[in-house]
Amino acid sequence: MSKKTVIIGATDNPSRYAYLAAENLQARNYEFVPVGIKKGNVLGQPILDLSTRPAIPDVDTVTLYVGPRNQAEWYDYILSLAPKRIIFNPGTENPDFQQMAAAAGLEVTEACTLVMLRTGQY
Repeated sequence: MSKKTVIIGATDNPSRYAYLAAENLQARNYEFVPVGIKKGNVLGQPILDLSTRPAIPDVDTVTLYVGPRNQAEWYDYILSLAPKRIIFNPGTENPDFQQMAAAAGLEVTEACTLVMLRTGQY
C-alpha cells in the first residue's frame, strides 16, 4: 500500500512546487489528495476545498505548501487528519505548528518533498 499523501496548498498551476510534488508522487505510484483554496484539477483529481475541511481517511503524510502566516486556521484540521508525519517544505517552516504536531506524536520533517522523492528518502 502506498503512502497516502495530502497536499495542502494544492494548485493546478504546473509551475508551482505543489503541482510538481503531485506529479512526482504519481510517477512513483504514491496516492495523493490535493487540497487547497483554489478550484481546479491536479492530474485528473479535483482539488478538495480546504475551507470545507474534507475528511480524508488513512493519511500517511501531509506535505505543506502554505506559508506560516496562513497555516494557523488549518492547524486543527491538519492534525485531525492524523497523519504519521507532516513535511514542512521550504518556506512553510513554522516552529509553533511544528511543536504542536510533535506534541501530538507526529513526525515533523523540514525538507523538500521533491528532493525526498528523487533521492528515495520518501
